This record gives sequence, C-alpha cells and structure tokens, in this order.
Amino acid sequence: MKKQVLVLAALAMAAGAAVAQANDTLAKIKSSGVVNLGVRDSSGLGFTIGGGKYVGFHTEMAERIVDDLKKVTGNPNLKINYQVITSQNRIPLLQNGTIDFECGSTTNNLTRQKDVAFAVTTYVEEVRMAVKANSGIKSIKDLNGKSVATTTGTTSVQTLRKHERAGGIDFKEVMGKDHADSFLLLESGRADAFVMDGSILAANIAKSKSPKDYVIAGEVLSVEPIACMLRKDDPKMKAALDDSIKRQIKDGSLGKLYDKWFMQPIPPNNVSLNMPMSESTKAAWATPNDKPMEDYAKK
Repeated sequence: MKKQVLVLAALAMAAGAAVAQANDTLAKIKSSGVVNLGVRDSSGLGFTIGGGKYVGFHTEMAERIVDDLKKVTGNPNLKINYQVITSQNRIPLLQNGTIDFECGSTTNNLTRQKDVAFAVTTYVEEVRMAVKANSGIKSIKDLNGKSVATTTGTTSVQTLRKHERAGGIDFKEVMGKDHADSFLLLESGRADAFVMDGSILAANIAKSKSPKDYVIAGEVLSVEPIACMLRKDDPKMKAALDDSIKRQIKDGSLGKLYDKWFMQPIPPNNVSLNMPMSESTKAAWATPNDKPMEDYAKK
C-alpha cells in the first residue's frame, strides 16, 4: 500500500510539473529556442502578402516583442515559427500549446478572459460595415431584406443584432470561413454588407481589385479593445509581453509602426488605409491596461 501511495505521489508530482511547464511559456521558449507566434492572414492588424510572409501592425509589433523575449530568456537566437490562426481555432491552439501567444485581431472580453489572458490593449477597434459604394446602404436601417456577411467565430453580427437601431430590421446572415472569404462574399455580390472591425474592413478594401468600389458605412456598432492573447495563469509571460509593449509605446516605436501601417501606403497594392489613431487608442496607450470590452461599454 505504501508503495502504491509513493507511486501515486510521484505521478502527481510529475503531472504538477507538466502543468507548471505548460504555464511557464518563457521556460518553454527558452528550452526550445522557438517562439510559436499566432498570426492572421487577412486581418486589418496582420495579414499575408504571400510567399509565407506575414506583415501588419500587430505582426511587426509581435516581432519586436520577440526581440525583447530574447533578452528576457537570455537566448539571442530565438526563432519565430509563424502559425496561421483563425477566429475559430485561435483559443484552442493557444490552450493546447500549438502557439505561445498571438497578436492578431482578438477582442479582450469577459467571456474570453475565462479561458485566456490578454496583454495590455494596443488597438481600440470600432465595428462597422463595408458595402459597395453604389449600394445605397448608409445605415443599419438600410440592411432590411439584405444579406450581411461576417466571419465564423466572431461576434460582429450578434453585436449588430443587439444595436438599438437594428430593432425591426430583418436581414440574412452569411458566414465566411475567414475575413478574406467574408469580403469575397461582399465582392461577389453574395452579401450586401460585411460587418467587422473597421481595420479589417479597411485592409480588405485596400487589398481588393478595385478599392474605390467600396466604402465603410453606417453607425459604430461597438468599441472593442484589441490585444495580444496568451495562456491564462502565466504571470511571467504576461509581464514580458506587457513590458515590451509599454517599452514600444514609451520610446515612440509603436507610434511609428502605427503610422507605417495605417497612414502610409502598404502592400500589396500600395494603398493607404488612411486611419488616424482614434482617441480611444490614444487613451489606451497613455494608460496601458487590460480592461475588457465590457468596461468600454460602461462609458
């Protein structure tokens, strides 16, 4: 019996050590020499330009975070493994260890905080809708009888339905598997509007065959803090991410990145998104915090 107890105790200790390792991402990164970075391929804050190249405001910010992780881990030779994630799989891939953290276009909200943690907010998003310039759609009320696209795994259409001006509006919901697919629904005429984060809409319009054919229209449906996502109960990793982001804010490098990706011509079509920094984003940078979306709704 005593032997069985000792075996069980040893197994428990091993399991505990495994859990501790899973919750110490910095130790995992230091040991492997690799950062598994979750990136998006068609988001406004991160996207691909082909050939395995991932770019964008959040992607480049994440690469600078990795530069700081080299100092934190004492490993100057850390490599980045770019792992494409989607709205549907980003949380499971984080939880099962496939990615170490992600800097895509994930909204920090109370529901997600039950499963994951967030670094300090780096972009405050406004959810709106993209339509064809000749559609005549200028407001939520114009969506009656229309088809509205959004991306599987996001909350944008639910947000639209909850908006006070959507009362009595009857529209059909069509789903894209990712943001590029959702924009294709609009582009091909299978949807009359694409409801999503403004930066995502602007980036997909800029990358389209004819950007002038589209406009971002209608009321602001919600204001959402966007942040890098990491595993829950991993204080060392959170501190490392927060410290890097705060450093980038303080030394002005994050501001230069914002100007590069939102105010200057960007690949692949050399079109500017022309999106000046919002007052909400300025406030989030002035006082770095990881407040969820629900706190913004109280204002």
